[in-house]
Amino acid sequence: MRTISVGELKKDPSLALRHAKDGPVVILEGTEPAALLVHLEGLLDDAAAGVPQALAAGLYRDGCVSLGKAAKISGLSVSAFVDHLGSLGIEVAQLDETTAGETQDVSRWLSS
Repeated sequence: MRTISVGELKKDPSLALRHAKDGPVVILEGTEPAALLVHLEGLLDDAAAGVPQALAAGLYRDGCVSLGKAAKISGLSVSAFVDHLGSLGIEVAQLDETTAGETQDVSRWLSS
């Protein structure tokens, strides 16, 4: 990890960016750390890997897409996506106001 002053950053920002490719660069204001410069090239590659799964989980949670469609968006199989939802605490079986009545109807039908 490198450190540079605000003055050095103003004088040669390209140098700071080149250093950031090798690792985070701490920008100093006087002798105190004021900012952290991180090159996005590698960072976004790692972060971007989870974007489709996060988007799909949010769309499914909010009822915008079906489970199958969300799995397709995520790039995962349906079973892997169900596991992913479970790890996020998102229920796969989404209950609504008709569920209790439907459950009673099925229970009566099964007991007859």
